[in-house]
Amino acid sequence: MGHFPTLPFSLFLLLDFLGVFAGALSGGLEAMRNKRYHYDFIGVVGLAIVSALGGGITRDILLQKGPPLALRDARYLLTALIAASIALAFRGHIGPRMERAIVWIDAAEIGFFAVAGSTRAIDSGLMVLPALMLGILTAVGGGAIRDVLSGRTPQVFESGQLYAVAALLGSASFLVCNSAGLARTTSTTIGLLVGFSVRGMSLLYDVRTQAVREASRRVPSGF
Repeated sequence: MGHFPTLPFSLFLLLDFLGVFAGALSGGLEAMRNKRYHYDFIGVVGLAIVSALGGGITRDILLQKGPPLALRDARYLLTALIAASIALAFRGHIGPRMERAIVWIDAAEIGFFAVAGSTRAIDSGLMVLPALMLGILTAVGGGAIRDVLSGRTPQVFESGQLYAVAALLGSASFLVCNSAGLARTTSTTIGLLVGFSVRGMSLLYDVRTQAVREASRRVPSGF
């Protein structure tokens, strides 16, 4: 019998696994809240896995450092499945308290993934700007793929609550602190707190980006 290979545990893996867990939990709960489609358990679990692993797999493909980590280490998929199962356990019980919990789960996902993506990029030898890009991609990529599969424009491209901006600020804070020579754990903590706080406050207080173009005004008939 073969065995599943696992990667040596590290601060990066801790962040990545926490991001996967939060991403799958948030993605599963979001799928069950969807008012346009009525997903069965396959739909909920599938969208949860896509939310959790999509950004990291895309990041690793771009880094070209061998197969994506989520395909090399079975703990990634196992973590996503556990979180998706927890989401399913709340079926029919998404009330005001759960809505508030989703806010903070979503915020945690952004913080974990933004810093994990930039950490992976820096450890792979990339410079600061590419590392910033991959931090953002890791944070929003899974949600964008989930939105496409759900039949809507990716949230990251629309006017709305701070999403990519939160990932950008979290990743940038980590990279600035890391470049300044702070300890990796300190840089990581600061990046996490910034990403988490910006996203969380945006959701709590409905802070939104503005559309570049206002909605078209209705032209009177006859013109």
